[in-house]
Amino acid sequence: MQIGMVGLGKMGLNMAIRLRRGGHTVVVHDRSPEKVREAARGQKGTKGAYSLEDMAFLLRPPRVIWLMIPAGKPVDDTVDSLQEILEEGDLVIDGGNSFHGDDLRHEEQLGKRGISYMDVGVSGGIWGLKEGYCLMAGGERGDFKRIEPLLKTLAPKDGYLHCGPVGAGHFVKMVHNGIEYGMMAAYGEGFQMLQASPYAKHLDLGGIAHLWNHGSVVRSWLLELCAAVFRRDATLSSVTGHVEDSGEGRWTVQQAVEMGLPVPLIALSLFGRFRSRQAAPFSDKLQAALRREFGGHEVVKSGRRTTTTGKKSPKRTGPGTR
Repeated sequence: MQIGMVGLGKMGLNMAIRLRRGGHTVVVHDRSPEKVREAARGQKGTKGAYSLEDMAFLLRPPRVIWLMIPAGKPVDDTVDSLQEILEEGDLVIDGGNSFHGDDLRHEEQLGKRGISYMDVGVSGGIWGLKEGYCLMAGGERGDFKRIEPLLKTLAPKDGYLHCGPVGAGHFVKMVHNGIEYGMMAAYGEGFQMLQASPYAKHLDLGGIAHLWNHGSVVRSWLLELCAAVFRRDATLSSVTGHVEDSGEGRWTVQQAVEMGLPVPLIALSLFGRFRSRQAAPFSDKLQAALRREFGGHEVVKSGRRTTTTGKKSPKRTGPGTR
């Protein structure tokens, strides 16, 4: 089967390679000409296109074009361009992490030209080339059947599903990523307890992570990655505690608010990432200052503890004065 792949980042390039290895003809395009040259150089079954117009010319109608580019304006701009280039009967797939509401807008926009649209949430990261990708598809059933040969090549056994109409694939992927936030936070807290425990000097965190992946109820691929991380750097000395978020966790919490659904664990894991990026948060400073004001509690100021009078606080025997 022929397919055009737009976007040759870590995911898009590996997906193009996996498709080519599976016997498909892949036309690749990226805004970086060098990435196009590298992807197509000496690769039978892969053709390079240096513009979207070139890509459309190299693909036989009806065309299938798969986008693996950042959500938001990059996708909007590409869809705007494709609607002027493609023809009735062609199909555009957004495989990035777009918001499901954007999918509905893109479906309507392209539909006016007779161009079909699908959204496919893709999970698997940089390991997908070897292990395969988990694919969550949204769109018309006929379009799903049309691209099923591609999905079979990209996914491991039982690794793809038609989730529903346009938007459903990215909605399922959004929730998947929200769950991922919560799982990562839980693993982080658990291993922190082990690392701080009175048994810490005896504990092999990598070994424990590996152990838990054999018969334990908390086994997962993330836990496999924990084992790999601890084997490389047992104390995480090479890593700061700065944790970014790429957007899907925020969308999950925002959607839950709109739906009136409580997702406290996912929300806390998201807020924990925000907190990780703050040094001496203003909120913590205010709490410390208020405790000093109402109860004369100690605060740390410029490396020393003080009270409201600047005198050493009296020894306390209970949890607090209020």
